[in-house]
Amino acid sequence: MKYIYLLIVASVLWSCSGNEIIVPNDETKFEYPEKDTTKLFGIEKKNFDILNEEVKSGDNLGAILSKQNIDYKLVEKASHMDSVFDIKKIRAGQNIWFFYNKTDSVKPLDYLVYEVSAKSYVIFDFTDSLVMTHHKKPIEMRHRMISGTINSSLWNVIANMGVNTKLAIDLSDVMAWTIDFFDLKQNDQFAIIFDESYIDSTFIEIEKIYCIRFDHDGKTYYAFPNFKNGAVTYYDEKGNSQKKAFLKAPLQFSRISSRFSNGRFHPVLKIMRPHHGVDYAAPMGTPVYSVGAGKVIKKGWDHGGGRYIKIKHNDTYTTVYMHLSKFADINEGDHVAQGQLIGNVGSSGLATGPHLDFRFFKNGKAVDPLKVISPPEAPLNKEDKPAFEQMVKTQKSLLDSLIKANPIAKK
Repeated sequence: MKYIYLLIVASVLWSCSGNEIIVPNDETKFEYPEKDTTKLFGIEKKNFDILNEEVKSGDNLGAILSKQNIDYKLVEKASHMDSVFDIKKIRAGQNIWFFYNKTDSVKPLDYLVYEVSAKSYVIFDFTDSLVMTHHKKPIEMRHRMISGTINSSLWNVIANMGVNTKLAIDLSDVMAWTIDFFDLKQNDQFAIIFDESYIDSTFIEIEKIYCIRFDHDGKTYYAFPNFKNGAVTYYDEKGNSQKKAFLKAPLQFSRISSRFSNGRFHPVLKIMRPHHGVDYAAPMGTPVYSVGAGKVIKKGWDHGGGRYIKIKHNDTYTTVYMHLSKFADINEGDHVAQGQLIGNVGSSGLATGPHLDFRFFKNGKAVDPLKVISPPEAPLNKEDKPAFEQMVKTQKSLLDSLIKANPIAKK
């Protein structure tokens, strides 16, 4: 094992739209395992001819091994070793590796390695009958603190910083109830502290978001987690839940092409008429989600609106989703959860291109969806507050420092 000790005074990595800051510690210890290039999945490479393929559609372990002249009795044996790995779970598209012993003139298959996921693999060892072992790949965790300023889109800013864009999705998921990510303003800012995982220097996923600050349209919003019983719930700095009765938008990462209006020029009919909804331009097939829990009271076809779904959330609020290309597997009378898939963006009805016409009704009257104030869910439990408040005190100052250090922040 190799250890590298770094004494950090200050380290700032700049991009055109954001920065990453490593906050100084007295001494920060980084531990990096030395990569052994002589081995693959722990097997000495020099002794083998190695072939890598993808599992083909319809293949199972029996079909794969029959091509390798492996006794089918060993497949039978593997089928009874599901405490190690259930061979019925071999899936098309996953990587599979063949290790042929080149020191033997017959070149038998000594090992077969099936990659279950980016994080684990199974070794089938045929050198002495069959031994099957399930392994986890070593994961490198990276703790990161970044800030950025919106000059195009959240997605682009994060991509330009060299951060995986999955972070943009996760960030918008956490704050979907408080910020409309289709209506971000120039010079909106954000700061986020998070962990991400890597295997062999390849990004795997965003593991954990510790806290967020988002400055939007002159207001500052915070999100801090409370981890409990294996679940995570996010709250603002006062312990009010980030979750609210309605999401800010019914789909992800698009743009608003038309807003709520009492007099809009209709692009198909070529006349002035009210447009009591918000149009989200998005690629054909983009998933559409219910902004809140409720009951499907209409699902069908409207001449102007095309395929549409109407959901009643309570005695006060109803939402409508129009111009869909297709419906999800739901029917009138079904209850849907907040964030549940209900259909896909299309251009059915009177439409010049794919988009979602989203409408919000309060007591039967159309209201601007972008101005609906949604009530929050229950606040943080009293017993969790002391630890939460201590965490907020520390993390909030870090977030504020990240925003302050951003070199292109609007003054």
